Amino acid sequence: MAETRLEQLLALLKTEPEDAFLNHALAMEYLGMGEEQKAIETMEKVIHFHPDHTGTYYHLGHALLRANKRDEALAVWQLGIQKCKELKKQHHLAELQSAYNEVLFEDD
Repeated sequence: MAETRLEQLLALLKTEPEDAFLNHALAMEYLGMGEEQKAIETMEKVIHFHPDHTGTYYHLGHALLRANKRDEALAVWQLGIQKCKELKKQHHLAELQSAYNEVLFEDD
C-alpha cells in the first residue's frame, strides 16, 4: 500500500527534523487537511530554526487568519517584512506587504 504524502514527510523528518523545506511541506499538507493548528505550529518551527525562510511568514500569516487570529497574522507579516528588507528579498517583501495591507485595510 502506498504511503500518503503526510506519512512520507513524517518519515523523512525523523532523520532531518529541522529541515526547512520538509517542515514547510508538512505545514502545507496540514493546511490542505484543514489542520490549521498543526500547520501553524509547524511553520512556527520553520521560522524558529530558519528565520531567513521568508516564504513561510506569508503562509503562516494566512494560516493564522484561517484560525481567526488576525492580529497574530499581522504581527507575523510585519516580522517577515522586516526580514525581507534585511535580506533584500524583494519578491517575498512585495507579497508580504500586499497581504498585510489587504488585511489591515479590509475594514475601511
